[in-house]
Amino acid sequence: MRIHIVTIGKPKLAYATAGWNEYLSRLQRLQTVRVTHLSDKYANDIEKIRETTTGTYVVVLEITGTETLVDFLRKRELEAREVSFVIGGPDGLPQAVRDSADYRWSLSRLTLPHDLAMVVTLEALFRASTIKAGLPYHR
Repeated sequence: MRIHIVTIGKPKLAYATAGWNEYLSRLQRLQTVRVTHLSDKYANDIEKIRETTTGTYVVVLEITGTETLVDFLRKRELEAREVSFVIGGPDGLPQAVRDSADYRWSLSRLTLPHDLAMVVTLEALFRASTIKAGLPYHR
């Protein structure tokens, strides 16, 4: 499965940079992953965000979400289409980007700091990928 992670900005805090790097390397062992970090200046640039996800199944991080990630990844894998996970900036994503997404995914009912949301996204994708592959996940 091909996964594209699109973020507004990069992790800035030391813990987030370390966590991002750790989970990205783990996830890349199980999936084909590419990353696009858009500059913070593009946080509200609808066209720039859409341009990075053209031709992909677009998933935006949202406050609400229902389907489990493992089930979601299994269904998307059958479509053989890259999946772009779009993580907005500290103020979220423009409404037009959220409205045009194929799917909205929620990490939690909590509002997470931007840096932490990036790390949690990669960890969740790694965990779901190990479950989907039938591999044990570290405890």
